[in-house]
Amino acid sequence: MKIRRSEAVLAALIFTMTHPAHPAENPKAARSVHLAYLAPEGTLFYNEATVEESVPGSYFMACGFHRGYFGIQELANGEKVVLFSVWDPTEGNDPKAVAEEHRVEVLGQGEGVEVSRFGGEGTGGKSMFKYPWQTGQTYKFLVAATVAGDKTTYAGYFFLAEKRSWQHMATFRTRTGGGGTGGAPLRGYYSFVEDFRRDGKSVTERRRARFGHGWIKTLDGDWVALTRARFTADGNVHLNINAGLAGDDFFLQTGGDTQNTLPLRSIIERTPPVDLPNF
Repeated sequence: MKIRRSEAVLAALIFTMTHPAHPAENPKAARSVHLAYLAPEGTLFYNEATVEESVPGSYFMACGFHRGYFGIQELANGEKVVLFSVWDPTEGNDPKAVAEEHRVEVLGQGEGVEVSRFGGEGTGGKSMFKYPWQTGQTYKFLVAATVAGDKTTYAGYFFLAEKRSWQHMATFRTRTGGGGTGGAPLRGYYSFVEDFRRDGKSVTERRRARFGHGWIKTLDGDWVALTRARFTADGNVHLNINAGLAGDDFFLQTGGDTQNTLPLRSIIERTPPVDLPNF
């Protein structure tokens, strides 16, 4: 598991390493596609996601960073959930094999949120909130980071428009420094669209989402808009993937009859938003 070996690697490329390529002749899943945002280190990461096309077994991840990720999923049975996860500072895929002192700490969780351990793609802590999100609606995500010593605390919040309030997902703390160095703030920002059903049929189905109005609060307290992103994908060589601009938003699309018009590794630039998000 290479996700802990080089924090300088863009998080989208780290994600690629953790999702091995499927055989080119007979892929079982639609290709995972990512946007790696070019922005400085920060203490707050805000982003919005609008799912336009979804099928069971899809993950639309809005706020990815070098230690975790946050987004919405349509599970294989069609149930809709919000998911916020943070990785342990260790390598390996068996959550039970991680010593207690190296595990992500759970400092708190929101009402109705289930918190548990995960494995298989690294290990760590995850929080899940059942929520019937809908295609065509825009959802807001916020991650806050606080560094103390060699550890960083990450808190995830999902905006409930119908209640006009933020749903606290969970607050996790994990070791992000070592060897005499302090903990790490937010960095390596990214979003992705993933097919995790991987049953052969899912590769023929299309998934599409827009990501927009993203902001980072820097270590100096300034707000920087996410206006530049690099388009990347996993090692599957099939080209039914695409990315670009949809109005003022970035978009990602994969699977089915998707036509590729943008080369991988391209930098996409959008118009900076005028207003800061209203928290």
